[in-house]
Amino acid sequence: MSFTLVLILIGALLLLVIGINVLQQQKERAEAERRIEFARQRAIIDETEAVLSNTGMMPCSTNIALVLYRRVQDALLAATATSNGQQQADYQRRLIDINNQITTLQSGQAQTPPIENFKLPDNDKQILALVQTLKKLKAILRAEHNKGKVDPNIFAQEESRIDSLQLRINVDSMLSRARAASFMKQYGSSKQMVTKALATLHAIKAQTPNDPFIARKVDEAKLLLDEIMGAQKQSEPSAAKSKNEDDDIDMLFQPKKKW
Repeated sequence: MSFTLVLILIGALLLLVIGINVLQQQKERAEAERRIEFARQRAIIDETEAVLSNTGMMPCSTNIALVLYRRVQDALLAATATSNGQQQADYQRRLIDINNQITTLQSGQAQTPPIENFKLPDNDKQILALVQTLKKLKAILRAEHNKGKVDPNIFAQEESRIDSLQLRINVDSMLSRARAASFMKQYGSSKQMVTKALATLHAIKAQTPNDPFIARKVDEAKLLLDEIMGAQKQSEPSAAKSKNEDDDIDMLFQPKKKW
C-alpha cells in the first residue's frame, strides 16, 4: 500500500514538473513574441519618423503628412501594448503628442504645395537623402493603401506626385552631372548623360505630353547637348594644332641627313 502511494506521489510530482515546464515554455514563448512585436513596431516608428524629418526638403502635402503620422500613431499604440515600465510611459507620452499633431492637421486647411517650383538641393548628401526618402515614402504609401488606410483617390494623387518628384530629381541630377563632366572636358561622358536624360524625358513625354516641366527640360537638355558638341569641336582643332607643332619640333631637332 505504501509502495503504491509512493508511486502515485512520484507520478503526481512528475506531472507537476511537466506542467510547470510547459507553463514556463509558454511564458518564454509569449515573452519572445512580445519582444519581436515590440521591435517590429519600434522599427516602423523609427523609419516613419525618419521620413517625416526629411519631408521639409520637398513639397509635402497635408494628406501625405497625415498618412505618416497615422502610421506612427498605430505603431505607438501597438508598442505601448507590448511594452512595460518606463518604456510604456515614454510611448504613451509620444502617443499623446502624435494625437495632438494629427488633430492640428485635420482641423486646418488641407494643403498641396505645387511641385513645379521644386529645386534640387546643391549638396550631394542631401540629394541622396531625398532620393532615399522618396523611395521609402512610396513604399509606405503603398503599404498603408494595401491595408485600406488610404483613400484610393489620395493614393493615386500622392503616388503621382512622388513619381513626378523622382523624375525631376533624376533628370536634374543627370543634367547637373553632364555640365560638370563638360566643364572637366569629359565630353564623351557628358554627351552620354545628356542623351540618357533626353531618352528619359521623351519616354515620359509620350505619356504626359502636356507636362510643362518635361517640355522645359527637353529644351534645356537639347541646348546643353549643343553646347557640349560646340565645346568638343573647339577643343579638337587645338589638339590638332598642338600635334602639328610637336611634329614641327621633331622635324627641327631630328638628325640631319647627309647628302
